[in-house]
Amino acid sequence: MPKPKKKYDAKRPTRDEFVLEEIANQLNEAKSESSEVLLTVWGMELPVRGRIENMDSRTGKVHIQKNGETTKVAFMDIMKVETRGIDSESE
Repeated sequence: MPKPKKKYDAKRPTRDEFVLEEIANQLNEAKSESSEVLLTVWGMELPVRGRIENMDSRTGKVHIQKNGETTKVAFMDIMKVETRGIDSESE
């Protein structure tokens, strides 16, 4: 009897340690400066925008707050970080 075929979800693209380190540095800088960020997140159609409230090393999630709502994003799903310097420059 043949085994049923497994269904595989689309896999997250792999990134090397230098790319991950750069993303971590951008997130740390944005958190320390209370800058607004725009995150491109794997598996989400729309980018996540807001300020970094917390970076939980235990769960590997970044907590982004916008208009009183908190969105938790897995660090490994963050593909790109754009810093929005709304405090220092106009959009």
